[in-house]
Amino acid sequence: MPRHFLHLLLLAFTACALTACGFQLRGAGGTMVPDEWKSLHLVTDNPNGELAREVRTTFSASGVVWEEDWEDANYSMVLGSERFSQRNLSISADARAAEFELTMATQFSVRDADGKESMPPTIASVIQQMENDPRNVVGKAEELRMIKSEMRVELAHQMLRRIGFFAASTAP
Repeated sequence: MPRHFLHLLLLAFTACALTACGFQLRGAGGTMVPDEWKSLHLVTDNPNGELAREVRTTFSASGVVWEEDWEDANYSMVLGSERFSQRNLSISADARAAEFELTMATQFSVRDADGKESMPPTIASVIQQMENDPRNVVGKAEELRMIKSEMRVELAHQMLRRIGFFAASTAP
């Protein structure tokens, strides 16, 4: 009996400590976007691109409604093109790239219903590292594809957080 009580006490303490430190699972609760900012229209050169799809999905999960017509939306998000770069971080003994630095960035801004700039152009970027194995080219190509996808998700979350913080800081 005392051992069972000790386990429950330890579990309760751990739960309280995690909540007190602000720990939150990714995607749980999330960034709060003020209600006025939840009606958006997406302006992009590539509306069917992977980044645009990820932005729509991430924002929709936070309660944003995407309007087809910019006249129906309170704000328009102007999304620039995705820029991806890869550079060598280290070289192996046989003079091949042993490690890469991957960078993905995009520029975005927000305009109000009248077309005036509400949030100035901002650059969101994500940097990751990847080890290279020249003997496993196919495996590394698939890993690179997965990392790029993860980087797009992180870019979309970064844009959502920035817009949420900006909207909250400018609210009356």
